[in-house]
Amino acid sequence: MEFAERLTSLAAKVRQQRGAIETEEATKNAFVMPFISSILGYDVFNPLEVVPEFTADVGIKKGEKIDYAIVKDGEVQILIECKKSVGPVRIEHASQLFRYFAVTNARIAILTNGEIYQFFTDLDAPNRMDAKPFLVLDLNDIDESLIPELQKLSKEVFDLDSIISAAGELKFIGELKRTLAAQFKDPEDEWVKFLTARVYTGPYTQRVREQFTVLVAKAAKQFLNDQVNERLKKALGAQSFVVSDATVVAPEVTSAPAVEADLAEADGIETTLEEIEGYQIVRAIVCSEVKPARVVQRDAKSYFAVLLDDNNRKPIARLHFNRAQKYIGLFDANKEETRVPINSLEEIYEHTEVLRASVKSYL
Repeated sequence: MEFAERLTSLAAKVRQQRGAIETEEATKNAFVMPFISSILGYDVFNPLEVVPEFTADVGIKKGEKIDYAIVKDGEVQILIECKKSVGPVRIEHASQLFRYFAVTNARIAILTNGEIYQFFTDLDAPNRMDAKPFLVLDLNDIDESLIPELQKLSKEVFDLDSIISAAGELKFIGELKRTLAAQFKDPEDEWVKFLTARVYTGPYTQRVREQFTVLVAKAAKQFLNDQVNERLKKALGAQSFVVSDATVVAPEVTSAPAVEADLAEADGIETTLEEIEGYQIVRAIVCSEVKPARVVQRDAKSYFAVLLDDNNRKPIARLHFNRAQKYIGLFDANKEETRVPINSLEEIYEHTEVLRASVKSYL
């Protein structure tokens, strides 16, 4: 299995099992040890490679232990401190990492709750662990651009010099991306004022601020949607579609309607970026059966519908995202909907065959 595939597999395991993990020990056994073994490639049962409960006396702190030390070429190279998965990862949890980093040869320290992995080194001062990570891996939302850098820490291609040299750029790019993401989601006043000044020449009054706060948020969502659409077009550009002339305009199914009347009610509807991304995933899946232009989205008050040929009687899926527990609505041959709970957009791919079968039933 390729490195990226192993990472995706572990992420799926974390999503499936996180509800049963309540302690630090359970987090280590279920999530962290598989990360060390399957992702980084070190033998967790070989004390010459992975040392659990690693001890190194630090000043007056005698007998203090770090959860794992990874050894390469006879030297401790990576230190790992774990916290239980139900809690957040905070720098306050890294006090032992700070102390151990100064008294070992390790240049990489990892703080993790089994789902989020924060990687630290000593960019700011030699032999002193930085306060901010240079790389953050979130198994709930894997940033593909970080995979090559993460792979450099694996046993097979361990390249400490390369990752240390890239750490500075990774650190600032990561912080900038997280800052931009936060501004896109909930723009701060300074961000709104900065962008407003580029497009509006009048005085920046309270009324203008309120107006542009809404406009900036909408523009950000539309911009991200445009980027997703552009990437999808490029991804689909090389695909071929086995669609005969007879099926370009499919006959309308005249059985009982499968979409409720509120599809036609536009007032009060707000389409979210998450709904658009979910729609793009569904469209990418079913484009193996029909041309992408035939897969259309239509938002409603209670759900987001994905339809074939913009026809209410040809539902492909419904995205019920306007609630705490998200669901994807799937349709059988009789167009009866079954709601399946999902925790992330990636889980839509688990229903590929059902989605394609729905489209085939209308052709």
